[in-house]
Amino acid sequence: DVQLVESGGGLVQPGGSLRLSCATSGFTFDDYAMGWIRQNPGKAPEWVSAINSGGTVYYADSVLGRFTISRDNARNTMYLQMDSLKPEDAAVYYCVRWPLDYWGQGTQVTVS
Repeated sequence: DVQLVESGGGLVQPGGSLRLSCATSGFTFDDYAMGWIRQNPGKAPEWVSAINSGGTVYYADSVLGRFTISRDNARNTMYLQMDSLKPEDAAVYYCVRWPLDYWGQGTQVTVS
């Protein structure tokens, strides 16, 4: 079974940093683009960042220059380094496999 398991969320002060991880299993990680989507209660999901199988990265304008996505194909794991966090970055962050066919359970990021 495909599994995506996020970790690394938590409470951080504005300006602080967090590193999210997404450990995967059940599929050939190298073959897929992966990404992060965040969501707040009552709001639509917001795409944050993506990385394709070749390592090309993409960012939403709202996080460009502050967040860094990466992947370790040997560990079947994706990361999101979040720096200079703002209160508006607070959300549940989901790890997703493209084409959004699998999502993790989410990890809460609170910036306060």
